[in-house]
Amino acid sequence: MAEVVFSDLAERQGLGSRIVSRSAGTGDWHLGERADHRTIESLTRRGYDGSQHRAKQFTFASFSENDLVVALDRTHERILREWAHDEDEEGKVTLLLAFDPDAQSQDVPDPYYAGAEMFDSVLGMIETATRGLFRQLEPALRQPRTPRTPGARSGGLP
Repeated sequence: MAEVVFSDLAERQGLGSRIVSRSAGTGDWHLGERADHRTIESLTRRGYDGSQHRAKQFTFASFSENDLVVALDRTHERILREWAHDEDEEGKVTLLLAFDPDAQSQDVPDPYYAGAEMFDSVLGMIETATRGLFRQLEPALRQPRTPRTPGARSGGLP
């Protein structure tokens, strides 16, 4: 859900070419599979297209491929921080709900064992926090691009 919502928001704001948003789990049990049908249905009800999503796994190399790593709950945040090779990689990890000042929890609940209404509720949480995250990133994204020196890494987003 979060990948689809964030990508959609970036596109609607004209910044889709400045952002790469990828969803990846810490486990490998659903690799290559589509999102749960209830996730896709919830997204569709709100005007998003989640039909192209396929499950991927976060790997150690994912740290170097991403400027920011957003976890949906504290368990995944802890796992990702443990996987980090150094303080810089660990510093890339943040919780999505940290971008919603009104969130009642730090964890986005997993709706898998609940009904469709829980998927809609989780989507609402993700939408609110994603807008907060986007507001934080938008000023940097609207800055003109500076050419990169081959092999150099900038502090901004790709």
